[in-house]
Amino acid sequence: MNNQRLMKILLAPIVSEKSTMIAEKHEQIAFKVCTTATKGEIKAAVELLFKVEVKAVRVINLAGKQKRFGRTTGRRSDVRKAYVSLMPGQEINFAEAA
Repeated sequence: MNNQRLMKILLAPIVSEKSTMIAEKHEQIAFKVCTTATKGEIKAAVELLFKVEVKAVRVINLAGKQKRFGRTTGRRSDVRKAYVSLMPGQEINFAEAA
C-alpha cells in the first residue's frame, strides 16, 4: 500500500467518555477515519504510525444530521469511525506519540 495514502487515513483519535470506557474494558482505540478507508488500510495505518500490532478493526458509518440555523437548514457531514482492537500487551499512548 502507498505510505502517503496510509498517512491520510487516520484523521483523529476520538476522545470521549464512551471511547475511554471501551479502551479500558476491551482494549480498543477509537479513531475518526477517512470515509473511503477500508479495514485493511486502517489496520496498516495504525501499525505504521504507532508501531503496534492490530488484532481486528470494526468500522461504523454515521450519517450526518439535518440541522436548522434560523430559517435555513443545513446538514452535518458524514463520519466514519474505526474501533481498533490491539493484540494483548500492546498499548497506544497519545501523550508520548505527540
